[in-house]
Parts: sequence; structure tokens; C-alpha cells
Amino acid sequence: MKAKRQMRIIELVSQNVVTSQEALCEALAREGIKVTQATVSRDIKELNLVRVPSGDGRYKYALMPGDPSSVYRERFKKLFADCCLDMESSGNIILVKTIEATAAAVGQAIDALNLPGILGCVAGDDAVLVVVREGVSAQEVLDSLRKIAGL
Repeated sequence: MKAKRQMRIIELVSQNVVTSQEALCEALAREGIKVTQATVSRDIKELNLVRVPSGDGRYKYALMPGDPSSVYRERFKKLFADCCLDMESSGNIILVKTIEATAAAVGQAIDALNLPGILGCVAGDDAVLVVVREGVSAQEVLDSLRKIAGL
């Protein structure tokens, strides 16, 4: 699944030093995601990844510098919508159910969207807990997230 793969690519380059397309293919393969270098190349282009100095004389893939909420907003919205299955709220917490193994990337996407009222996210394997700021309606935040996800 393209959305799951691309969410995982975002996680991998955000959390690791990935110096080549081959290294990215290998990292994905270790997680059971079989992919060709041509596919990874297209994903890199679609995700607008750039190569930046890694600090040790090499270059690594990274999200485009700057404010991810503006640079990646539309892409994150699409990936978020593709990976979310359901959502519900309780008190000031929203539970976002996701496709297996995409919760961390969905949580990162929610954080990057900088939606008003969200304090932060905690992700597991297939669910994200979204903490809503005190004094903000969890229902309004839930409605915004549902709209973005198309639920």
C-alpha cells in the first residue's frame, strides 16, 4: 500500500540516517515492505525529500527544511486520510484508529498540521491518542480531524 509505505518512509528518514535509495529499500524490506528502487525514487519525489549533510561527511534524506505544516500540509492530509480507519473522543482525548503500523506516522502528520487545540499525540502500532488542550472542545477537534480524514 502506497500510503503506508510513504508514511513509513517519512518516519525512517525522520528518525534515522538514510544515505541512499538502496539503504531506504533495505530498511523497508526489513519491515516486510518489498519495494524497488524505482518506486522509492518516485516516493522520494512525491514526498519532496531532500538530501542534507548528515554531519559526518555524508548526505542523508530528510523532510524539506522549513515549517512542515506549510510544506507538507496537503501531503500529510492525504496520507492521514489514507491511513485513518475511525476516530472517537472521550473527555479531552481522541482515539484515532489507523491501518496497522501507520500510527506513528499518522501522529507525526497530526502534529505537523499544527491544528489549534491539539497539545500532542502518542502513537502505538495501530492507534494514536490525541490530547486536546484544556478549554478546547474535543468534539470540535474531532470534527476537524474527521473532515481531514474524510470520515
